Amino acid sequence: MRMAEAGDAVMGRLIARYGPVGAMEQAKRGVLDPGFARDEKDRAEASRRHLDLGRHAAAWAARYTDPAGDLAQGTQRGARLVVPGDVEWPTQLDDLGDARPFGLWVDGRANLRFSCLRSVSVVGARAATAYGTTVAAEFAMSLGGRGWTVISGGAYGIDGAAHRGALASGTPTVVVLACGTDVCYPSAHEDLFRAVRQQGVVISEWPPGAHPTRLRFLIRNRVIAALSRGTVVVQAAARSGALNTATHAWGLNRQLMAVPGPITTEVSTGCHVLIRQGKAVCVTSAEEIIELVGSIGDDLAPEQRGPVRPRDGLNDETRRVLEAIPARGATGPAAIAVAAGVDIGTALACLGALAAAGFVENVDRGWRLRPAARE
Repeated sequence: MRMAEAGDAVMGRLIARYGPVGAMEQAKRGVLDPGFARDEKDRAEASRRHLDLGRHAAAWAARYTDPAGDLAQGTQRGARLVVPGDVEWPTQLDDLGDARPFGLWVDGRANLRFSCLRSVSVVGARAATAYGTTVAAEFAMSLGGRGWTVISGGAYGIDGAAHRGALASGTPTVVVLACGTDVCYPSAHEDLFRAVRQQGVVISEWPPGAHPTRLRFLIRNRVIAALSRGTVVVQAAARSGALNTATHAWGLNRQLMAVPGPITTEVSTGCHVLIRQGKAVCVTSAEEIIELVGSIGDDLAPEQRGPVRPRDGLNDETRRVLEAIPARGATGPAAIAVAAGVDIGTALACLGALAAAGFVENVDRGWRLRPAARE
């Protein structure tokens, strides 16, 4: 896993063709045979790029170190190595094809595969607003309370709020790092990662001691998107790493969701773009998220309703008569009938019903509204 950088699709293709051991032996030789391609079209492309493939092989050979030492170091620091085919391997990562992780270092008490069976990725800006962190934490706590695992990247802002919300619900949460599991980044999240290890897992594609880089954050994002049934972008500026995760989710045909925010807030711009482009569904509650990623017909969000008003039970004709009465003063039934577009007999019948319901009252000068009609 140290020989090739995570997400290296050429190495992924080599492993698919020859298996891990065979791929390592070819890479150690520093010469890559274009014959590893899977079909004639691939073979022609590989031949055309022979020099590029050679540079890949040379780079791999130069990076080859001591895999047994990495394994011993990881085990000593509490991590276990999970590879494709292991019982704990989340098979949804296979959707990444040649870019599937070669393996994952897993540090924590929870079972990674089981934790990710019912999971949602919650991502967003590091420089989040109070609105964003509150929404992320509340979503995560509600999702956890309904048996859903929250996956995120462990960063400041939305990520950290999502993990804390999940921990508060008592359910596992998964931190996907862009460095070794023994490297605490950001350093201020040391206590958070310790709590996650007790209740969930911290995972990484990179071996012990590996430090984060800008490129590794982008590479890591495909794992966040692939592990879960859907990704929620809580806040994201126009240029945000969270939008990179959203792009991966969209490409993997995972459910993509976004939280709306104030149009004056820059960190919500990316969310609004996703919604406007039709790529993301607007969500405002954990129930709406579960309805989108849960079992069809079983996980339905309750219908949102406004407050029930006294006049909601009136039929159309009676409502027209009620609305024909001026807000101030009293009016005779003839004028009300004309304003409502009904005959005098219908107006009188409706006025009687409205009086019985407490909406109007008959005074010397005609009919006038009572306080209940203004609610």
